[in-house]
Amino acid sequence: MPESNTMVTRRPNFIIAISGILASAILAIAVWVLAQMHDDALRRAQDSVFNVSLLVERDVSRNLEIYDLSIRAVIEGLKRPGVLELEPSLRQMLLFDGSASAKDMGSILVIDEAGKIKFDSQSVPPRRVYLGDRDYFKVHRDSPNVGLYVSHPFMPRATGADISIGLSRRISRPDGSFGGVVVGTMRLKYFRSLFEGMNLGAGGSMALMLSDGTMLMRRPYDPKTIGINLTGTSNYSRFLEQPSGDFFGTAAIDGVERWYAFRHIDMYPLILDVALSTRDIYVEWRRRAWIIGSLIGALDLTMIALAVLFSQQMRRRLAAEEELRMLARTDGLTGVDNRRSFEESAENEWRRAQRNGGPLSLLLIDVDSFKGFNDLYGHSAGDDALIDVARCITQNVRRPGDTAARYGGEEFAVLLPDTDQAGATCIAEKIRASVHVLGLGHVASSHHVLTVSIGVATAQGDAFATSRALVNAADQALYGAKDAGRNRVLAYRAMAGAAGNTVVVVPGS
Repeated sequence: MPESNTMVTRRPNFIIAISGILASAILAIAVWVLAQMHDDALRRAQDSVFNVSLLVERDVSRNLEIYDLSIRAVIEGLKRPGVLELEPSLRQMLLFDGSASAKDMGSILVIDEAGKIKFDSQSVPPRRVYLGDRDYFKVHRDSPNVGLYVSHPFMPRATGADISIGLSRRISRPDGSFGGVVVGTMRLKYFRSLFEGMNLGAGGSMALMLSDGTMLMRRPYDPKTIGINLTGTSNYSRFLEQPSGDFFGTAAIDGVERWYAFRHIDMYPLILDVALSTRDIYVEWRRRAWIIGSLIGALDLTMIALAVLFSQQMRRRLAAEEELRMLARTDGLTGVDNRRSFEESAENEWRRAQRNGGPLSLLLIDVDSFKGFNDLYGHSAGDDALIDVARCITQNVRRPGDTAARYGGEEFAVLLPDTDQAGATCIAEKIRASVHVLGLGHVASSHHVLTVSIGVATAQGDAFATSRALVNAADQALYGAKDAGRNRVLAYRAMAGAAGNTVVVVPGS
């Protein structure tokens, strides 16, 4: 493919390729930025969840510790001499401090070994309620080393409202035997109020459960979830693996995918988990990603579209330039090269032949008696005749590198690289015969049809000093053919030692 055609096809495609690379680079940068924003959104959510879980843990731990201290104080007060003999109102003041009346705290009760209330922080005399069947009573009765026990949720029998849990400790007699229980009740609405004060988004959740998997409180709040046991669920199994941690998981209760952060509350058999919905975590990121993605997509498409349009315009321009170059090199009537193009090719091929030492042949072709043909048949018929002659030439000159040109007027030239005199003469004879076979009538010609005369010259070695000398030799052979009667091929040959040049006549057929 000629170099100019290669440039036509490659340069516009190169522009499109560059624009595609730039668009891909912009897209890659945008993807990287969005990935960083995605990670930042998760980190911010994680920081928020850790802060919330730490805040809730500290609040719950502090209140439980205060309540536990009140329970311990009751146990210590019962051990003091004479306390049981005090007047009920004084005994009440001594055993029960002000924490028992705090908001969301229920009652502190002293239960004897038979399960009956012996002392009651809320009533003098104590309420007559049997509590020997409660888990917080039985666990201390059956084991002396439980310490502080946090019960399962229950509905208080004394009030019949506000589901609660109990914090209890064992009363041991001096001999170590079971002497009863001190229990303080805590309303679960304390945890509900605490949870609802935290901002976790629309899909966030928070849960407090016993270490055995019993749910004490959950946000979003549903009374049906209180007291259920989560043993066997995948999330609960992860809660047991370590004291604290985080993971992505799906809630067994509502099936929502969330990011969980959990921790075991120190000194208490409680597990707290705080979770954000993955949808809430990335909702702002998705909005920004949609905006950035749309802008980047529009930018990339616009860039590529402009590149395609520009390349199309460039392709048209290059095609037009190539067409102009072809017109500048081509004879407008016959379609073969013009004289300027021929002379450039002749000079280039001459230099190449000199370097390589190969033969270079030249044919000069002239239409016989063409002026008479024009006078008889008109210039339009003359133009058609020249077109037919050019077609006969190109049909017989087909090798890559061979050049056919209109040399001027009714004269044509053919350049045949790497062709010796015999080969060039053979091609010339074919051209002459093809024109003769056309049978274009020419009454002014002695042959009665349109014919051509052809001069052949071949340069090899130092036969000719310049390309111009080769043209002159072919021109001499052409004139010799015309002088010999036209419609024939003559080859120029310089005879060593001769006084002049000898023209070899090749008879026409």
